[in-house]
Amino acid sequence: MRDQEAAHGQDGTRLTTKEAAEVLGVKPETVYAYVSRGQLSSRREPGGRGSTFDAKEVAALARRNRRDLGGSSPASGELSVRTGITLIDKDWYYFRGVDATELAARHSYEEIAEWLWTGRLRPGITFTAPDTAVDVARRAVHALPEHSGPTDRLRVAAIAAATADPLRFDLSPDAVLGAARTLIPTMVAALPPLRHTHREPVPLAERLWRRLTGRTPDESSLRVLDTALGLLVDHDLAVSTLAVRVAASARAHPYAAVSAGLGALEGPLHGAASSFAHRLLLDVLDRGTAAPVVADELRTGRRVPGLGHRLYPGEDPRARALFALLEDVPAAGPALAAARDVVATTARHTPLYANVDLALAVLTVACGMEATAGETVFAVARTAGWIAHILEEYEERPLRMRPSGRYVGARPPQPLPR
Repeated sequence: MRDQEAAHGQDGTRLTTKEAAEVLGVKPETVYAYVSRGQLSSRREPGGRGSTFDAKEVAALARRNRRDLGGSSPASGELSVRTGITLIDKDWYYFRGVDATELAARHSYEEIAEWLWTGRLRPGITFTAPDTAVDVARRAVHALPEHSGPTDRLRVAAIAAATADPLRFDLSPDAVLGAARTLIPTMVAALPPLRHTHREPVPLAERLWRRLTGRTPDESSLRVLDTALGLLVDHDLAVSTLAVRVAASARAHPYAAVSAGLGALEGPLHGAASSFAHRLLLDVLDRGTAAPVVADELRTGRRVPGLGHRLYPGEDPRARALFALLEDVPAAGPALAAARDVVATTARHTPLYANVDLALAVLTVACGMEATAGETVFAVARTAGWIAHILEEYEERPLRMRPSGRYVGARPPQPLPR
């Protein structure tokens, strides 16, 4: 219906900005974003007060948007969503066209987050949290049972922080960015500290370190943690990111959308995967060799944790970058050797490479962290990427993430159940 309306603009061939926005199902400012990206052309009529748009071009873009949202691809059977955030290409990945591993090697987590959110680098930026939000989040997290996991705490902290933000329903880019810059440090500050220091403010990686281990950090270990945060910021449309975009498409506020991502992240096949690799390395270190440990994993029908990735035919570039940095961490030597033993043992029969979960496990084992520490790192890091996807999704047509179900149940009419 809208495509038919688009064929008849105000004068039969041209549409006003308002009319084009209605056809595309977006806000008027998004129409100009399409123009700046080269996806739509505009023209200012002589004596006119605003730009006009070719009706056929607008209709074609509307059809393309619906097609690009996805449905399923006949070749892959998978959903695809247009995004300008992360590209994964063979054994490399890029943030807004820039090599992600190079960015993580040269810039802090906060700087990379700003790059994803705004397309600009802000050297030296440090995120800070308002005292009110931190106090509310800490009290909420403190009320949880002692056995609560890290994702439980982060999710509760995010929702508690939302209640302290009366502007959370403002979905304008500036408001979302303001919320993002305080939400992430609030989530970290709400986690119980294992080590205290009075030196503030410090980079987020150092604040997170205090929540992961009671050991005094050395420069090389902190660099690995900060780089891990930067490498894990985003990774295309992972299941947690899809959950975030579904929530954002319904115009859930950023805190609620992040909470949706944390819920999906908690699965053992996603954010919690590094904890299995952590326990694997401890077992290898305890038994002195990977062979019996790998055999036990395979005997029970489980995959060997920390190996292989469906998006990379070779080694995960995130693992490659972290392993190189871990070489400079003196305490990481035994865990590194155990990880290499696992890879070599498995490679005798199956050509699998290390993934980022195994590299995270080396870091968490070497630095005396709990098995769940990798899950915490993953969740904090990915929150920045989710914010980037939230910002992107708010510019799209509302409720577009609404696939149709393919009913396979009993055909009606059926008798009423007794």
